[in-house]
Amino acid sequence: MEINRIQENYRKEVVPYLLKHFNYTNVNQVPKLDKIVINTGLGDIKDNAKSVQIAQAELAAIAGQKPVLTQASKAVANFKIRQGQNVGMKVTLRGKRMYEFFDKFVSIALPRVRDFKGVPSKSFDGRGNYALGVKEQLIFPEISYDQVEKIRGFDICFVTTAKTDEEARELLKALGMPFKA
Repeated sequence: MEINRIQENYRKEVVPYLLKHFNYTNVNQVPKLDKIVINTGLGDIKDNAKSVQIAQAELAAIAGQKPVLTQASKAVANFKIRQGQNVGMKVTLRGKRMYEFFDKFVSIALPRVRDFKGVPSKSFDGRGNYALGVKEQLIFPEISYDQVEKIRGFDICFVTTAKTDEEARELLKALGMPFKA
């Protein structure tokens, strides 16, 4: 099994650092990255099948895995949404793909954001998970500017096994997430 550089860094540097920092008695207490969920809403293109396929192909190129379409659980007349209608798509990354995406996101995509000063450090949910919004898909190297039909944003949720936000923040910071000071 091929080991990613983020995985190697986690095993050799992050685990010993967190063991010492939080005074854990066992290596299994050290929090780790469990999964990464990338989610986007279809919004105005939900009726246009061709646009849905283009958006699906872009998200598949970014994540390295085919996204799953999500349907509306109930009808909302104000938004002209019927029950069972496609309203978004998501990708859940685990294992090798998760570490590859994290590496690409932190080292390639985030530095390409205009006027980037770091990601907000207050976007934790109280249970050790971190959520972040990306305004445009153009920051990823797989997306060619000429091929883009419409600029779309998406949400990325980093799910960790940490019990508290402080543990999750230290884990992500040690893995290379650039938080604002």
